Amino acid sequence: MLKREGPVIWKVAPKAIPNPVWTDWKANNTDPSCLYDQKPEDLLPRIAARIATDFRNLAIKPAHLTAQPSPHTLKGAETNIFADAVEQQFDVTLLGQQVHIVATPVEYTYTYGDGSSFGPTYFAGGPLPQAEWGQKTRTSYVYQQTGDFQLSVTTTFRGTYSVNGGPNLPIPGTGQFATPPQTVSVWRSITRNYADNCIVNPKGEGCPGVP
Repeated sequence: MLKREGPVIWKVAPKAIPNPVWTDWKANNTDPSCLYDQKPEDLLPRIAARIATDFRNLAIKPAHLTAQPSPHTLKGAETNIFADAVEQQFDVTLLGQQVHIVATPVEYTYTYGDGSSFGPTYFAGGPLPQAEWGQKTRTSYVYQQTGDFQLSVTTTFRGTYSVNGGPNLPIPGTGQFATPPQTVSVWRSITRNYADNCIVNPKGEGCPGVP
């Protein structure tokens, strides 16, 4: 084993260099040298101050929105509306540090396009078998007018972050991410009773193909 004898030269970085690195110091000889900041900056408070804003600017995918039935539903009937959002993870670099972020959906606000809304609510809802369409659910809605309406949902995400593999810390506040609206056409249904026998009188009122 080779052992080198000689002094170690320690240099204190000037205050003008807030985060010194080795390339900031070039020794004039081959002796070992070390460059350090007399009071290294604690970056965690600066990261914590930035993380809330950066969290809201992440490419978080909003919830997928579904209506049953769709794209057509009936006036006065229960339309089952539900959101499908998933937890998402991101790895970013902040102030030269590796930051791992987890975004979790926690609340939903539904906007029906007719001036009404519901939420924020913890209920995302869920699909119904086609045989059960028209039944009331926690997130269903009854349109009272016919027409085309823009249905949308805004999902609230809450986040945590860890720096360089450290413990998970809560991100202050939340982020809201809106799903692009989709058109729901609300129709009205009319029920009539007919006395004609379409086999005997194919052109009778209410028979197939008859206006």
